Amino acid sequence: MADLASDRDAIRDLLARYTYNGDRGRLGDMTACFADDGVLEYLGKAPQGPAAIEEALSSGTRDTRLTFIRHHITNPLIAVEGDDATARSYFTVHSNFGPDHSGTYDDRLVRAGDGWRFAHRRVRIDWQAEGSLFERMTSR
Repeated sequence: MADLASDRDAIRDLLARYTYNGDRGRLGDMTACFADDGVLEYLGKAPQGPAAIEEALSSGTRDTRLTFIRHHITNPLIAVEGDDATARSYFTVHSNFGPDHSGTYDDRLVRAGDGWRFAHRRVRIDWQAEGSLFERMTSR
């Protein structure tokens, strides 16, 4: 049985792997952070399963002015109960034009055979810069 500190550390590692891989365009590695039936809920979409999530994230057009993107995650509140967990964290996104948007991740996680995975990740956008390089996303 894993201890609470180890579980929390493993979940923080999952949050970082999702972010680093997504920022670098490694969608296969990013979507591997989801359980087989995991859901990514964002902007009225909710693809289920790593393949569907990857397809949804790669289906849009990218603003050609965007040369880099960096997600910064802060204040993760993690609660673990056996093989299930929840996490809530803030995020801010910077691009080559500066601060772009920010919001909250609400996560349900499950312990899989190879570590923690997202069962459901809900992305809520609270703020978006006027000159954002992304389509208007504010969900408030």
